[in-house]
Amino acid sequence: MADKATQLTELLAPTVEALGLELLGIEYLTAPGGALVRIYIDVPASAEAGQADPEGEGGQGVTIEHCEAVSREVSAQLDVEDPITGNYTLEVSSPGIDRPLFNVAQFAQFQGETAKVGLKLPQDGRRRLTGRITAVEGDTVTFDVDGNALTVQADNIEKARVVPDWAALGLAASKDKKDNGRATGATRKANHTPRDNKRSADPSTGAE
Repeated sequence: MADKATQLTELLAPTVEALGLELLGIEYLTAPGGALVRIYIDVPASAEAGQADPEGEGGQGVTIEHCEAVSREVSAQLDVEDPITGNYTLEVSSPGIDRPLFNVAQFAQFQGETAKVGLKLPQDGRRRLTGRITAVEGDTVTFDVDGNALTVQADNIEKARVVPDWAALGLAASKDKKDNGRATGATRKANHTPRDNKRSADPSTGAE
Protein backbone atom coordinates (compact mmCIF):
# COMPACT_ATOMS: atom_id res chain seq x y z
CA MET A 1 0.00 0.00 0.00
CA ALA A 2 1.31 3.42 -0.97
CA ASP A 3 2.19 5.96 1.72
CA LYS A 4 -0.63 8.32 0.74
CA ALA A 5 -3.12 5.46 0.74
CA THR A 6 -1.94 4.46 4.21
CA GLN A 7 -2.32 8.03 5.45
CA LEU A 8 -5.83 8.30 4.05
CA THR A 9 -6.84 4.91 5.44
CA GLU A 10 -5.78 5.89 8.95
CA LEU A 11 -7.51 9.25 8.60
CA LEU A 12 -10.82 8.01 7.20
CA ALA A 13 -11.33 4.63 8.88
CA PRO A 14 -13.01 6.10 12.01
CA THR A 15 -15.42 8.08 9.81
CA VAL A 16 -16.45 4.98 7.86
CA GLU A 17 -16.74 2.90 11.04
CA ALA A 18 -18.99 5.56 12.58
CA LEU A 19 -21.45 4.81 9.78
CA GLY A 20 -21.52 1.14 10.80
CA LEU A 21 -19.32 0.05 7.89
CA GLU A 22 -15.80 -1.32 7.45
CA LEU A 23 -13.07 0.41 5.45
CA LEU A 24 -11.33 -2.42 3.59
CA GLY A 25 -8.68 -0.24 2.00
CA ILE A 26 -7.93 2.69 -0.27
CA GLU A 27 -6.32 2.97 -3.70
CA TYR A 28 -4.62 6.30 -4.40
CA LEU A 29 -3.87 6.69 -8.10
CA THR A 30 -2.21 9.74 -9.60
CA ALA A 31 -2.77 11.08 -13.11
CA PRO A 32 -2.00 14.33 -14.98
CA GLY A 33 -5.54 15.63 -14.46
CA GLY A 34 -5.62 14.85 -10.75
CA ALA A 35 -5.67 11.95 -8.33
CA LEU A 36 -8.23 9.19 -7.95
CA VAL A 37 -9.09 8.17 -4.39
CA ARG A 38 -10.94 4.86 -4.50
CA ILE A 39 -12.38 3.69 -1.17
CA TYR A 40 -13.59 0.11 -0.70
CA ILE A 41 -16.17 -0.48 2.01
CA ASP A 42 -18.02 -3.51 3.33
CA VAL A 43 -20.62 -4.37 5.94
CA PRO A 44 -18.90 -5.95 9.00
CA ALA A 45 -19.28 -9.72 9.18
CA SER A 46 -21.21 -9.47 12.45
CA ALA A 47 -23.80 -7.26 10.75
CA GLU A 48 -24.04 -9.61 7.77
CA ALA A 49 -24.77 -12.69 9.89
CA GLY A 50 -28.01 -14.27 8.85
CA GLN A 51 -28.36 -12.19 5.69
CA ALA A 52 -28.94 -14.08 2.46
CA ASP A 53 -26.70 -13.46 -0.55
CA PRO A 54 -28.71 -14.62 -3.56
CA GLU A 55 -26.01 -13.66 -6.08
CA GLY A 56 -23.09 -15.07 -4.10
CA GLU A 57 -21.24 -11.77 -4.26
CA GLY A 58 -18.68 -10.25 -1.93
CA GLY A 59 -19.80 -7.11 -0.13
CA GLN A 60 -23.40 -8.28 -0.48
CA GLY A 61 -24.60 -6.00 2.31
CA VAL A 62 -23.29 -2.79 0.71
CA THR A 63 -25.91 -0.63 -1.00
CA ILE A 64 -25.64 2.48 -3.14
CA GLU A 65 -27.04 4.36 -0.14
CA HIS A 66 -24.06 3.17 1.94
CA CYS A 67 -21.67 4.37 -0.76
CA GLU A 68 -23.36 7.76 -1.03
CA ALA A 69 -23.35 8.23 2.76
CA VAL A 70 -19.63 7.43 2.96
CA SER A 71 -18.94 9.73 0.01
CA ARG A 72 -20.69 12.65 1.73
CA GLU A 73 -18.99 12.18 5.09
CA VAL A 74 -15.53 11.49 3.67
CA SER A 75 -15.77 14.43 1.24
CA ALA A 76 -16.60 16.78 4.10
CA GLN A 77 -13.69 15.46 6.17
CA LEU A 78 -11.25 15.77 3.27
CA ASP A 79 -12.40 19.35 2.67
CA VAL A 80 -11.68 20.25 6.30
CA GLU A 81 -8.41 18.37 6.80
CA ASP A 82 -7.16 18.89 3.22
CA PRO A 83 -4.65 15.98 3.04
CA ILE A 84 -4.59 15.93 -0.78
CA THR A 85 -2.84 18.59 -2.85
CA GLY A 86 -4.61 19.52 -6.06
CA ASN A 87 -7.74 18.13 -7.68
CA TYR A 88 -8.97 14.60 -7.04
CA THR A 89 -11.91 12.34 -7.75
CA LEU A 90 -13.43 10.36 -4.89
CA GLU A 91 -14.95 6.96 -5.62
CA VAL A 92 -16.62 4.79 -2.97
CA SER A 93 -17.27 1.18 -3.91
CA SER A 94 -18.19 -2.23 -2.55
CA PRO A 95 -15.42 -4.83 -3.05
CA GLY A 96 -17.24 -6.98 -5.63
CA ILE A 97 -16.55 -10.64 -6.26
CA ASP A 98 -13.04 -9.89 -7.53
CA ARG A 99 -12.37 -8.02 -4.32
CA PRO A 100 -9.02 -6.34 -3.61
CA LEU A 101 -6.85 -7.52 -0.73
CA PHE A 102 -5.00 -4.87 1.27
CA ASN A 103 -3.44 -6.62 4.29
CA VAL A 104 -2.43 -9.99 5.72
CA ALA A 105 -5.68 -10.34 7.65
CA GLN A 106 -7.61 -10.16 4.38
CA PHE A 107 -5.26 -12.67 2.73
CA ALA A 108 -5.85 -15.00 5.68
CA GLN A 109 -9.61 -14.55 5.30
CA PHE A 110 -9.36 -15.77 1.71
CA GLN A 111 -6.82 -18.54 2.25
CA GLY A 112 -7.47 -21.29 -0.26
CA GLU A 113 -8.67 -18.82 -2.89
CA THR A 114 -6.71 -17.78 -5.98
CA ALA A 115 -5.37 -14.23 -6.17
CA LYS A 116 -3.79 -12.10 -8.87
CA VAL A 117 -0.89 -10.17 -7.35
CA GLY A 118 1.40 -7.33 -8.42
CA LEU A 119 4.70 -6.90 -6.57
CA LYS A 120 6.62 -3.69 -5.84
CA LEU A 121 9.97 -5.41 -6.37
CA PRO A 122 10.57 -8.49 -8.55
CA GLN A 123 10.76 -11.85 -6.81
CA ASP A 124 12.03 -14.97 -8.55
CA GLY A 125 12.18 -12.89 -11.70
CA ARG A 126 8.52 -11.88 -11.67
CA ARG A 127 6.54 -8.76 -10.83
CA ARG A 128 3.12 -10.36 -11.32
CA LEU A 129 1.77 -13.72 -10.27
CA THR A 130 -1.47 -15.64 -10.04
CA GLY A 131 -1.63 -18.34 -7.40
CA ARG A 132 -3.66 -19.96 -4.67
CA ILE A 133 -3.19 -18.52 -1.18
CA THR A 134 -1.88 -21.48 0.83
CA ALA A 135 -0.54 -19.90 4.04
CA VAL A 136 -0.36 -16.62 5.91
CA GLU A 137 2.25 -16.43 8.66
CA GLY A 138 3.25 -13.19 10.34
CA ASP A 139 3.94 -10.68 7.58
CA THR A 140 4.31 -13.23 4.79
CA VAL A 141 1.87 -14.77 2.34
CA THR A 142 2.58 -18.04 0.53
CA PHE A 143 1.11 -18.80 -2.87
CA ASP A 144 0.95 -21.97 -4.91
CA VAL A 145 2.05 -20.80 -8.35
CA ASP A 146 1.91 -23.55 -10.96
CA GLY A 147 2.62 -26.16 -8.28
CA ASN A 148 5.51 -24.24 -6.71
CA ALA A 149 5.39 -22.46 -3.34
CA LEU A 150 6.26 -18.77 -3.43
CA THR A 151 6.44 -16.83 -0.15
CA VAL A 152 6.10 -13.05 -0.40
CA GLN A 153 6.54 -10.32 2.20
CA ALA A 154 3.25 -8.50 2.60
CA ASP A 155 4.94 -5.10 2.30
CA ASN A 156 6.20 -6.10 -1.16
CA ILE A 157 2.66 -6.60 -2.44
CA GLU A 158 1.60 -3.52 -4.40
CA LYS A 159 -1.89 -4.75 -5.29
CA ALA A 160 -3.87 -7.97 -5.15
CA ARG A 161 -7.32 -9.17 -6.13
CA VAL A 162 -9.22 -12.38 -5.60
CA VAL A 163 -9.76 -14.34 -8.82
CA PRO A 164 -13.41 -15.43 -8.76
CA ASP A 165 -14.32 -19.07 -9.31
CA TRP A 166 -16.75 -18.27 -12.11
CA ALA A 167 -17.95 -21.85 -12.50
CA ALA A 168 -18.75 -22.17 -8.80
CA LEU A 169 -20.63 -18.87 -8.96
CA GLY A 170 -22.59 -20.05 -11.98
CA LEU A 171 -21.25 -17.13 -14.00
CA ALA A 172 -18.85 -18.91 -16.33
CA ALA A 173 -20.80 -17.87 -19.40
CA SER A 174 -20.61 -14.18 -18.48
CA LYS A 175 -17.12 -13.98 -17.02
CA ASP A 176 -15.95 -11.66 -19.78
CA LYS A 177 -18.50 -8.99 -18.90
CA LYS A 178 -16.43 -6.32 -17.20
CA ASP A 179 -16.94 -2.73 -16.17
CA ASN A 180 -13.79 -0.78 -15.28
CA GLY A 181 -11.99 -4.03 -14.50
CA ARG A 182 -14.64 -5.28 -12.08
CA ALA A 183 -17.39 -7.78 -12.70
CA THR A 184 -20.65 -6.24 -13.89
CA GLY A 185 -23.28 -6.36 -11.18
CA ALA A 186 -20.72 -7.23 -8.50
CA THR A 187 -20.15 -3.76 -7.11
CA ARG A 188 -22.09 -0.81 -5.77
CA LYS A 189 -20.37 2.51 -6.28
CA ALA A 190 -20.74 6.24 -5.80
CA ASN A 191 -18.58 8.83 -7.55
CA HIS A 192 -17.82 12.30 -6.27
CA THR A 193 -15.61 14.78 -8.16
CA PRO A 194 -14.51 17.85 -6.20
CA ARG A 195 -13.41 20.90 -8.19
CA ASP A 196 -10.23 22.67 -7.16
CA ASN A 197 -9.94 20.31 -4.20
CA LYS A 198 -13.39 21.36 -2.90
CA ARG A 199 -16.71 19.57 -2.76
CA SER A 200 -18.78 19.70 -5.92
CA ALA A 201 -22.30 20.99 -5.51
CA ASP A 202 -23.60 18.34 -7.92
CA PRO A 203 -21.74 15.05 -7.38
CA SER A 204 -22.44 12.26 -9.84
CA THR A 205 -23.44 8.87 -8.50
CA GLY A 206 -24.06 5.53 -10.08
CA ALA A 207 -24.65 1.94 -9.06
CA GLU A 208 -23.19 -1.12 -10.68
